[in-house]
Amino acid sequence: MGNTAFIALGSNIGNRYDYLAKAIETLAKHPKIQLVKTSSVYETDPVGYEEQDLFLNMVVEIQTEWSALELLDFCLEVELKFGRKREIVWGPRTIDLDILLYNQENIQSEKLIIPHPRMLERNFVMIPLSEIRPDIIIPNIEKPLKAWIKELANKEGVRIWKRKNGEDVFEPIGN
Repeated sequence: MGNTAFIALGSNIGNRYDYLAKAIETLAKHPKIQLVKTSSVYETDPVGYEEQDLFLNMVVEIQTEWSALELLDFCLEVELKFGRKREIVWGPRTIDLDILLYNQENIQSEKLIIPHPRMLERNFVMIPLSEIRPDIIIPNIEKPLKAWIKELANKEGVRIWKRKNGEDVFEPIGN
């Protein structure tokens, strides 16, 4: 499997953790996807539309045979499978899967923009991504991810909820 992708997952409806776990299981079971690494799970304040419940967020690294557009189609299928409805922009969702990075490619199409156009503004994406790949360089950005993390504001809106080892911790991320 020759392509590396990073996918952000989020949920704030129902049993949030179960939705994350089921989405990861669905990704990992597909023969064209190999799960490489997962971040811890973070509980995060909503961004954009704030009149909703807290989110659980995480990032996974995968290897895949698919093109970026084929991977996007599969991610959208997974969202539908678990009841994702798109009624309010940035609104509540059972599960959300966003492709953040695909290899070191820049992709701009009607359906997909890579790197994800708002990832640098979203602590709930940047912090879990930096946990699994702190030295990654984001295309068109001159500094490594760990340098961006040092400059992030409002890290208190992103709290460790469950570490990769399964330990429940519920602690804020240090500034």
